[in-house]
Amino acid sequence: MSVAEPGRDGNHTAVTAFILLGFGRGPGLQVVSFVMFLVIYIITVLGNTILVLTITASSRLHTPMYFLLMNLSLLDLCFSSVIAPRAMVSFLTETKVISYRGCATQLFFFGLFVSTETFILTAMAYDRYTAICNPLLYRTTMSMSVCIQLVIGSYLCGNVNAMVQTSFTFTLRFCGSNEIDHFFCDVPPLLTLSCTDTYINQMVMFALSGIIIVSTALIILVSYVYIISAVLQTHSAAGRHKTFSTCTSHIVAVSLFYGTVSFMYAQPSSLSFPDQSKVVSVFYTLVIPMLNPFIYSLRNKDVKEALRRTIRLKMD
Repeated sequence: MSVAEPGRDGNHTAVTAFILLGFGRGPGLQVVSFVMFLVIYIITVLGNTILVLTITASSRLHTPMYFLLMNLSLLDLCFSSVIAPRAMVSFLTETKVISYRGCATQLFFFGLFVSTETFILTAMAYDRYTAICNPLLYRTTMSMSVCIQLVIGSYLCGNVNAMVQTSFTFTLRFCGSNEIDHFFCDVPPLLTLSCTDTYINQMVMFALSGIIIVSTALIILVSYVYIISAVLQTHSAAGRHKTFSTCTSHIVAVSLFYGTVSFMYAQPSSLSFPDQSKVVSVFYTLVIPMLNPFIYSLRNKDVKEALRRTIRLKMD
């Protein structure tokens, strides 16, 4: 398959496709990577699908908190599906080629889902803040229409970020090497392939990622400061334990997600290393979407009870 064609100036070749190098060229390493990705992806699909079906089937879970959780699971399904299947194909094929348009498409949807997830996590923190700190106004403040608006707004903001990142990246000129030192199309490894100045692109990526990460993380942090303060003033030990148990799941998920995403996108490119970046990328594109259903369900009595009822109904 041809992956380049002569440039207009005749001195360079313009890249028409890319090669995903993945984690190495050794056949043994490729098989190990494929098996690891396959197992993680299967668990991710099963876990998130079961959580979505459980929330949908149980009328007791038709609340704003679980509506947002269901959307988080749907995002995790889409998020991992953009990355894992294509990566597994590249592990098993010798050419590892992804077309120019295919790479741009993957980058766009990856950017859409990863940035939308940050806003959904922020909406979940705001939901918990409202429920715990302003319980009398909760039904008004977090009505279903408000939840739907928050989800739509999250996707719109994610779409803007994805469009800007993708358009800025693919207006660059790629010539010479077309080997992406990664297992999917992402902005940092693509910038290293450009034969034009990428300073503006790096600043755009750093600025947009920084704004999204810092602003949403700040909202989450402030929300939980108020939540913890309100919980500590609760006289009932059982009430404090139940509230902390509910919020701990969200704190764990947020910490894992923001920690890895910040490492990738909220630091200067000069401080990043390809091998470390690939490992961190596996964590937030595949491992976290796999863990989220377990983080939320294992510590949540309502979800576990709803799942048991659903299983009993299916067996009867």
